[in-house]
Amino acid sequence: MVSIRKFSTTQLRQAQNLTEKLVQNYAVGIAHDKEVHSGDYVTIKPSHCMSHDNAWPVALKFMGLGAQKLHDNRQIVMTLDHDVQNKSEKNIAKYENIKNFAKKMGNDFYPAGRGIGHQILVEEGYAFPYNLTVASDSHSNTYGGLGCLGTPVVRTDAAAIWATGMTWWQIPPVAKVHLEGELPAGVTGKDVIVTLCGMFNNDEVLNHAIEFVGDGVSKLSVDERLTIANMTTEWGALTGLFPVDNVLLDWYQERIKRLGPNHPRINQDRLNHLKENIVTSDSNAVYAKELYLDLSTLCPSVSGPNSVKIAKPLSVLAEEKLKINKAYLVSCTNARLSDIVAAAKVVKGHKVAPGVQFYIAAASSEVQKDAEAVGAWKDLLDAGAIPLVSGCGPCIGLGAGLLEDGEVGISATNRNFKGRMGSRNALAYLASPEVVAASAILGRMGFPAEVNGEPAPGPTTVIKRVTSTEKEASSESGQAESSVKVLDGFPDVIEGELVFCNADNVNTDAIYPGKYTYQDDVPKEKMAEVCMENYDIDFGKKTKPNDIIVSGYNFGTGSSREQAATCILARGIKLVISGSFGNIFSRNAINNALLTLEIPALISILRTKFAESKEPTIRTGLIAKWDVKNATVTVKDGDKEILRQKVGELGESMQEIIVAGGLEKWVSNKVSNA
Repeated sequence: MVSIRKFSTTQLRQAQNLTEKLVQNYAVGIAHDKEVHSGDYVTIKPSHCMSHDNAWPVALKFMGLGAQKLHDNRQIVMTLDHDVQNKSEKNIAKYENIKNFAKKMGNDFYPAGRGIGHQILVEEGYAFPYNLTVASDSHSNTYGGLGCLGTPVVRTDAAAIWATGMTWWQIPPVAKVHLEGELPAGVTGKDVIVTLCGMFNNDEVLNHAIEFVGDGVSKLSVDERLTIANMTTEWGALTGLFPVDNVLLDWYQERIKRLGPNHPRINQDRLNHLKENIVTSDSNAVYAKELYLDLSTLCPSVSGPNSVKIAKPLSVLAEEKLKINKAYLVSCTNARLSDIVAAAKVVKGHKVAPGVQFYIAAASSEVQKDAEAVGAWKDLLDAGAIPLVSGCGPCIGLGAGLLEDGEVGISATNRNFKGRMGSRNALAYLASPEVVAASAILGRMGFPAEVNGEPAPGPTTVIKRVTSTEKEASSESGQAESSVKVLDGFPDVIEGELVFCNADNVNTDAIYPGKYTYQDDVPKEKMAEVCMENYDIDFGKKTKPNDIIVSGYNFGTGSSREQAATCILARGIKLVISGSFGNIFSRNAINNALLTLEIPALISILRTKFAESKEPTIRTGLIAKWDVKNATVTVKDGDKEILRQKVGELGESMQEIIVAGGLEKWVSNKVSNA
């Protein structure tokens, strides 16, 4: 039984929001009277930790640490879902290794074909209201749709959890997102998150935890909440937490009917306990910012091409009669039963347009069985849809049906980064299952109504508001004289020429192509060769060891692949400077001994200096020097100093990790010396 700690306002130094309260319940090693808040570094012991196809690399890390058994085998879940179409001898052997390892360790294991790991955690109750559940995958935010604080960890963190039950986390700033009103007919949860990503596209929630509130929440189904929470990852957030309300409680009551009375995690006793222990934010809780969206003003919308930060009303693309080549109803975002039923209603009695391929894969085998039972699966097949095994597949650029050069695809998935779903010379758009299905029948982007000869509706005006309540940083912050002790083996000064990658939101697919991610034996030389090739095919020709990469804002956004950090190291580059970083990339960087600095002022200088350049990668001729002892970065153009910037102190503990070669080696040293 999960106990939810209760707090009275007299016990608190200051009020807590829901995110802080849930972290409080899973923080370990803190004083009895210590309340945690945004900005605190805490050690957490998650309820559960899931790994998928990357479980074998995690296992190798785990065994490499000298660990011989899981700290708590009830905490660990393994699912096989990403490369399930791959029947090669190598992949089959990897899957067999994971299965045998799970059997030896005694943890829960779900084989290929059972479904996508995030959906399994939802169906099987590992993600449960007020839990803190993590996974070595960036879409762990999904669990927030159930009132579960879900957040991603990287492979090294997962290995640490396997070995110790714990990892570290810095509690992020929390944004409160007000959803007001009710969605019009024909508008879905996917349209909500597509609109949020497109309208608030200036990093308003980057590296924030999100709490969804407002009267509009109660009008959203659990499936819609899961879709919205899932894509808060693409919005830049670390979590996307919905409240526990009657809609969710009723959903669990129906789930118990499906599973029977004896399920170990979803049962009546646990649901009753949940009803009696509802947790909410304190009325005077502190939020970094508040955003508002009126759901009643939304219309069917599309993300793209090749960016979730571009959102257009479907009516615009329908009027342009933009032809498509491929359509996809797959992934952990929109392949649940309600999505499949909605798509089936659109296509019933019609055929997929000539020249179009429409791929479908249920989020889990359970979902597919349910879809078959109600006839929705047959309706899709009769229309000409191409079924794939339940799993990730084309969403991550694996298996059948990938986009080819010059093709246009529309997908109910979560990401449309250039090159992710196939050719980097293709155009990828995101939309709701209904719009994807309609587009497959029409052969162009269009509305479900058009399938039956009805006119396409026009766009509406979206109303949004944002209120920032963040406190301004002190003007004296970081300006005090520094004198950092530099450890033996760590350089006093890090110096190199700046190579400017003039773009924001350079994602992990751009840094390290997805097709290599689940190949566990890619040599260092190959990693160096393909580094950044989806961003700039000529990157390798323009860079050399000891360069310093400088990019815009939100560098390293996207998936959890740690190779996005290690491929940069493979090129001999030891430091990346950005205006801001994707949180998962920052974590991977630290865990793999790649140094990072956030210097927004430098981005402004470079964008002014190279405003006329159209090159994606620019050798600047500027030399940056990081004086570690004095925590200062200077940049010179010849003899002229153009920037002097105080930066955060790199303390001894962080230096130890870097000197050791990363967190994994540092932990291994600690284990062997214990």
